[in-house]
Amino acid sequence: MRLKPEGAPERVARFARAARVAPCICLAACVSSSHQLIGTARAPIPADQVQLYTEAPLRPYERIAVVSASSKRSLSFTFEGKAEVVVRRLKEEAGKLGANGVLLEGISDDAGAAISADVGTGYEGPRGTIDLGVGASTLMLQRYGRAIAIYLPER
Repeated sequence: MRLKPEGAPERVARFARAARVAPCICLAACVSSSHQLIGTARAPIPADQVQLYTEAPLRPYERIAVVSASSKRSLSFTFEGKAEVVVRRLKEEAGKLGANGVLLEGISDDAGAAISADVGTGYEGPRGTIDLGVGASTLMLQRYGRAIAIYLPER
């Protein structure tokens, strides 16, 4: 006969609550773009219809929001690849707000996490000691972008 320790149902209930909350926290941590409205949002449009501007357009436009994005959680390893991810995410965020353009303010770099790994071993024998070790490390840089989501009326 197996006896259950006291308090087991309470521990199971606490674990079940934590298991329900954990996915919500993980999803919230995965956000790589955001916006702050400074105008009126419109109906969403596909990101591939959002035009990138590095200078203000000559024709009149309406400012919708300040959008921000990062290259976090992307599989890009080059600076160019990370910049492309940032621009794509800026366009996606602007498209959700109905903007047909993004006026790029800038892309900057920031040091992310350092990742390292090493392994070593040692041998002590009758003729002496041998130590051997191998290590590797890398610095994960992130790129961040900021832009104004704009709407240009059709001509």
